[in-house]
Amino acid sequence: MPSEPSFDLTRRPWLPVLYDNGGEGLLSLTEVFQQAHRLRRLVGDVPTQEFALLRLLLAILHDAIEGPDDIDEWTELWEEGLPTDRITAYLERHRDRFDLLHPQAPFLQTAELRTAGDEVFSLDRIVADVPNGTLFFTMRAHGVERLDFAEAARWLVHAHAFDTSGIKSGAVGDPRVKKGKVYPQGVGWAGNLGGVFVEGDDLRETLLLNLIAFDTDNLRIDPARDLPAWRQEPRGPQQLDEIELSRRPAGLRDLYTWQSRRIRLHFDADGVYGVVLAYGDSLSPHNKHVHEPMTAWRRSPAQEKKLRLAQVYLPREHDPSRSAWRGLGALVAGRAEGTEQREEAAAIVRPRILDWVARLTVEGPLPDDFLIRARLVGAVYGTQQSVINDMVDDAVTMPIVLLHERNKELGQTAIDAVADAEKAVTILGDLASDLAEASGTDPAPAVAAARALGFGMLDGPFRQWLTTLTPGADAGERRVAWQRETYKIITRLGRDLVDSAGDPAWEGRIVQTKKGQKIWLNASYAKEVFGNRLRKELPGARQSDDPSPEQASEQMLEVPS
Repeated sequence: MPSEPSFDLTRRPWLPVLYDNGGEGLLSLTEVFQQAHRLRRLVGDVPTQEFALLRLLLAILHDAIEGPDDIDEWTELWEEGLPTDRITAYLERHRDRFDLLHPQAPFLQTAELRTAGDEVFSLDRIVADVPNGTLFFTMRAHGVERLDFAEAARWLVHAHAFDTSGIKSGAVGDPRVKKGKVYPQGVGWAGNLGGVFVEGDDLRETLLLNLIAFDTDNLRIDPARDLPAWRQEPRGPQQLDEIELSRRPAGLRDLYTWQSRRIRLHFDADGVYGVVLAYGDSLSPHNKHVHEPMTAWRRSPAQEKKLRLAQVYLPREHDPSRSAWRGLGALVAGRAEGTEQREEAAAIVRPRILDWVARLTVEGPLPDDFLIRARLVGAVYGTQQSVINDMVDDAVTMPIVLLHERNKELGQTAIDAVADAEKAVTILGDLASDLAEASGTDPAPAVAAARALGFGMLDGPFRQWLTTLTPGADAGERRVAWQRETYKIITRLGRDLVDSAGDPAWEGRIVQTKKGQKIWLNASYAKEVFGNRLRKELPGARQSDDPSPEQASEQMLEVPS
């Protein structure tokens, strides 16, 4: 009798990894934990896949050790290493539920899931690097006909986390089905998030830095009910009932393996050739900030009014047009640009994962000068969330001291430095606008190009400067140093803009200002306004031997020493 088909994820290689020596490979679940100290990180097929796979590993680790319950248990893990024997025994105990092809309870799937017409659909439905109408930058311009079992397992995990919304197949037995379809229920849970996690020097450190203790404040965890998907009853086609949904997620293990979809892979001896994909357990993002630690949260007055609630928090998604350091306020202090003016200082809740890491230096073993690398990962959806238009993958390295309540001055200095950069780039953009208007051309393209160049040139220097905000650093001196560096870079870019302005810009023309005044705008005038504004907004850039205001008007675009 032929044996049942099987692909045991605890023993078969399927997780792509980067070794500390730069090599790449595929490992099983057991091997990943055993070799975590030798691995730089996971390497997903796309950035969002790495985020989903990391959360899967965290759910396994939390469940295998049944904790950590508190800082003391966590410190023991940090000092002694991952309990690989315990993890291996755990994976062996639950091997059947990690079998991708199990006949009754396949991993993260619903056995016998089918539509009324028994259709089997293209794997394009779960593979997120297949472009929607854009055939560039992909090896799959003609779609996905087949996947090996290892890659199929990775995209299965990703689909539960980041699947798009839109109309989906109606599964037999799902009461939500209308005329063979289920209408939009929202994206997979992680698709709602502006994902944030902390990277260590190796995968072992990364796992531990994101392994939050169950006694963490402002995070609801019920250890008795908090179970990962493979320790719950296998799902049928229908979603959980409303009462059960209202009580979930029960904790991090439940949330990290949330089954937002019902999926069944169709396979033969050579791999996976088709899929049935349907909606699973819906999970509203409203006020889940007490459950989900890997995103910042923003208060939503519109939803408060609509739902008639005093407070409604929604995940704060990433802006793909902004580098990670430009959103530092939301990471360090739970504050977004402009909220102070609206008296909404509490409008942003920073990611709980950063609160946790800050706690590790106050109550745990990490030193104040410990550098953390906050990784930002997320999907950007378009057309009513039915397609993925873009993915965000960025990082910012900073001393952990910036997250401390007891060291607010350094954290505020970092936030103020971002504001300095924003103001300086705005002034550069205004110079580009004035030069375009002086020559009679559309200023919008020039402004966009100048701003992109400005932020691009400040990116590396800011990231380097941020690492100098170590314990004991003089916040005022560090702010002055950054203003000087910003002045130098933006002044150089401004000089290049003026030097490249054509004859029409130097000749100029009469324009009307926002105040209704008519002025003769030319390159010389634009240059002087730029220099004056830049020096006013970056007072720390002034040296003791700075020229007088009269001399400054002559040397406005000279780079300070």
